[in-house]
Amino acid sequence: MGINYSNSTRRHSPPPPAANKDGQKPVRKPRPKVKVTAKRQSMLNTHRLAPFKYDMNEILDSSAMDEAKASSFLASVIAKASRQSTREAKEFVRTFLDSGDLTKEETDRISRLLDKYSKYR
Repeated sequence: MGINYSNSTRRHSPPPPAANKDGQKPVRKPRPKVKVTAKRQSMLNTHRLAPFKYDMNEILDSSAMDEAKASSFLASVIAKASRQSTREAKEFVRTFLDSGDLTKEETDRISRLLDKYSKYR
């Protein structure tokens, strides 16, 4: 058994376009370019993630939240702020204010941090 070198296994290029009545190549109409853009949102600047974590850990260390919950909370805030928007992350932080894990002052400090370390993209 050897390798089959016949022309039947080769790929063929598509046939040339048929000529129109004048004997010339058909002219394609250019498609209008439609640029679809999403609305820009404020999101966490991932280039400044280390200072953001440091500042957040200072806030969470002084809070009444236990360490395991604080670690999970920080990861969720970073994920929401960098993938969805800082507005979504602030709403998430407010749910912890409602449940009593954070005080109003800590919530406000976290919201200011999100604004400080964010950019529009």
